[in-house]
Amino acid sequence: MLLYIHIPFCDSKCYYCAFNSYVDKFHLKEHYMLALEKQLSFELERFKISSKEIESVFIGGGTPSTVEPKLYEKIFESLRPYLKEDIEITSEANPNSATQAWLEGMRKLGVNRISFGVQSFNDTKLKLLNRAHSATQAKEALLNAKKVGFENISLDLIYATLGDTKELLESDLQTAFSLPINHLSAYALTIEEGTPFESKPHMSNERLKLTSWLFKEIADFGFEQYEISNFGRYKSTHNLGYWSYKDYIGLGSGAVGKLGMQRYYPTTDIENYIKNPLDIKTEFLEQNEKRVEQIFLGLRSSIGVPKNILNPNEIKKAEFLVQERKLITKNDTFYNKEYLLADEIALFIS
Repeated sequence: MLLYIHIPFCDSKCYYCAFNSYVDKFHLKEHYMLALEKQLSFELERFKISSKEIESVFIGGGTPSTVEPKLYEKIFESLRPYLKEDIEITSEANPNSATQAWLEGMRKLGVNRISFGVQSFNDTKLKLLNRAHSATQAKEALLNAKKVGFENISLDLIYATLGDTKELLESDLQTAFSLPINHLSAYALTIEEGTPFESKPHMSNERLKLTSWLFKEIADFGFEQYEISNFGRYKSTHNLGYWSYKDYIGLGSGAVGKLGMQRYYPTTDIENYIKNPLDIKTEFLEQNEKRVEQIFLGLRSSIGVPKNILNPNEIKKAEFLVQERKLITKNDTFYNKEYLLADEIALFIS
């Protein structure tokens, strides 16, 4: 069982961001964290969580580092009996708000993995994306995380942005790998509805040749690719859990939870969430939907696609791709090693 906690507060709204996050609702932080506690109590009951059953926690956003550690204390107190001994607890953070004091406070609560939204070490590119930090702040934050005792440190980089060159991306990688990280996520800039970049589709400029080069460069630094956007000497338990189609609790305004063949959607309106954190919509999944999702997730990651979830026609197509050396098969599971073709292969099979 996984747990995701959504923090919808941000100190700036990136031009590409479509997540449920706000820069003008900081006055609601304390009330919001109390609402999270109420929903957590409800979900522990609904999911019938037993002692030490939760195997990973991920605090995302928004920007979790805009909320002081003290406000997380009661949530961690409530969770403690349900957490596995060797649990991975990740928090996202932005370099400008993840001070050394914040990092120390979160580590004391039990957070043992930090994922920094760096996106680039080029100040011009950071301004283009409307990031709130500088390259210098990013480096300092990563070094502070190591200083306070975090061993598992990740950072995000964005590529396929207008103006990206091989030289710029090479410089970003050189800087990233000079810092104490053991995981890196590289995301292509995508233009989403309702974002400032929606009216500027030219801001996204992905070139397959450059993407392939970038992925090879990351691998050459010793970081294994285990999903289309994720690389590391360490593989995130939480990430692997999602791609393995495990159940997960989704806490917070705009989060998503899944239990069996049902998905749960708490309200996306922060004020309404605070008034009633149990205002949660339910979606009932069809078996075919589940299978298609598992195919897409499995082919985009090192999880693979178990043969026993496929129908005879899908198995036939998958075995054809094995003959064509597009897939490999091991222990009755189909694996894809060319993640950039994952969606095309999934569409062909399903």
